[in-house]
Amino acid sequence: MSTPFDKAIDTISSARYHNHRLETHSDTVSSGLFADLVQLCEPLRSDVERGAVKVWMNVSAPGDRRRKVDLFVGEPDSDGHPDIHKVRIALENKSVITAHRNRTNRFDDLQKILAAIHAARPEALLIATVLVGLAERVLNIPDQVHRLYRGREKYFQKKVLPRLSSGDENLWKSFSSAVSRNSSTDALRTVELFRELPTRKAGHTHVEGYDYVLLVPVLIDNVNPPSLPRPNPLGIDVDFEYRQMLEQMCAAYRARWHM
Repeated sequence: MSTPFDKAIDTISSARYHNHRLETHSDTVSSGLFADLVQLCEPLRSDVERGAVKVWMNVSAPGDRRRKVDLFVGEPDSDGHPDIHKVRIALENKSVITAHRNRTNRFDDLQKILAAIHAARPEALLIATVLVGLAERVLNIPDQVHRLYRGREKYFQKKVLPRLSSGDENLWKSFSSAVSRNSSTDALRTVELFRELPTRKAGHTHVEGYDYVLLVPVLIDNVNPPSLPRPNPLGIDVDFEYRQMLEQMCAAYRARWHM
């Protein structure tokens, strides 16, 4: 089956590289996941169609205006705006691709969002997805390569961009100073860390925990075409887990707002 993560890979492929400084992949995942959930889940679809709930993306998180909730589904306030105390579904999308040493920062981000949403509305469905990079070397385009062409954007667009994600191995030599390296065990260590995020059983809304954490192995190095490998060396069945997540989300949504 096609997942929102396949669409995110397609988006990265079209852009020619993964820009970890932008929200593009996150917006793609959020939109695709919400569309799939609405199609699958009749109670949510009914609420959306009659306007009982609305959906927003990149909503300011409570207590930290610089931090955003990637997907926010809830009852609007009297002015039609999102109300954190009426949130029903909150989705956070993270990626650890370019440098796995940043895994702890992304882990801390998810901990903070969890605490903020649970404090505002404990029964809200809270989901996290994490793209986990498998590449042992990644060409850092936004922070390194692109910066070399500051003031020469047309040259970058014409001479460099078409080479990215095309399989041009000469890029490793051309921009050797822009290569971020990961060890052969980094991806597994990242998975192990994110599996330490607190989760909870369906009926335990009093527990501060995610309702689902989905880890998605991807192969992105900005030199070769990006992919979502099936199978993958981490042994994660993305298609199975994605279907399971949608089914569990729908069951929890029905139990919390339609029983």
